[in-house]
Formats: sequence, C-alpha cells, structure tokens
Amino acid sequence: MNNLEIFSQIHTFIFDVDGVLTNSQVLIMQDGQLLRQMSIRDGYALKRAVQEGYRVVIISGGKNEGVRIRLQNLGVPDVYLGIQDKIETYEEVVHMYDLDEGGILYMGDDLPDYEVMRRVGLPTCPANAAYEIKAIAKYISPIEGGGGCVRDVIEKVLRLNGHWEPEE
Repeated sequence: MNNLEIFSQIHTFIFDVDGVLTNSQVLIMQDGQLLRQMSIRDGYALKRAVQEGYRVVIISGGKNEGVRIRLQNLGVPDVYLGIQDKIETYEEVVHMYDLDEGGILYMGDDLPDYEVMRRVGLPTCPANAAYEIKAIAKYISPIEGGGGCVRDVIEKVLRLNGHWEPEE
C-alpha cells in the first residue's frame, strides 16, 4: 500500500464531503442549520488540482449549500449534493467526460461510498473511515477526515507528476 506509483496515473479526483472534507461531525444550530468545518489545506489542494488541469468532482449525500459555495469558490466545477445513489452519479460523470476509470481516485469514508470505490482505479479513505471502506481501499491516509486527508492524496498525485512546485 506504500507504492506511490499507483498515484502517478490519476487524472480525476472524486471526493465525498462528510467524513472526508469534514470531520463527520456537525454543529446543530437552534434553527436546525447544520454547520461543518473544512480544512484550508484541503481547499488549497483542491484549487491547485483544478488549476493544474485535473478533473475534480464532489459527490455527497449532504445538501448544504454553504458546502457548494465553498467548493465552487475553489474552482470545483462538478459538485453533486443530495445524492442518494452515488454509483448512478458516478456513472453519469464517467460517461459525460468519457473517463478512464483506472485513472480515477475516489476518497470516501462510509458505506454509501462502497460501490463507487469498487469501480475506481484508486480507492482511498481517511484514517478514521469505516472498517468496510478501509478493507477495499488501496490507500488509507494517515490523516482523519476533515484534517487534511484530501490534501494528502492530491499532493501525492501532483508531486509525482511535477505539478506541486511552490507558486512564484
């Protein structure tokens, strides 16, 4: 699982939100609004991946519009929220962009991610993912969801392909 070569062929990143880009906890406000927290470093890596020409897609069961705005402000064009059947949306994205599934990295943390992870070339997960997800992941980040695990995998791909040099 330490073989970095598996990261070098990635052209597309697909991420879940809750438990991956967030720590899987929500703060419940008095009006019922659910607040989430995201890593600035994950955000930088997402933006950098888009700028370097990688396809970045978000597929999440959550429906928080603040999440959509945050990701779109980072330049992520394909943000699918409120998705109950992730494999259906995944297949639509693969078809729409004619993607080679072997070059797709997906990071998920729980059972709704399972079927998509079985299809992609590089299934990954945060350190605190569900047991079933860890069992099928080809890479388990040492970092927990919401703490920089997205940065971890994006940086590996970009470094291996010469796209992570400091900006001047």
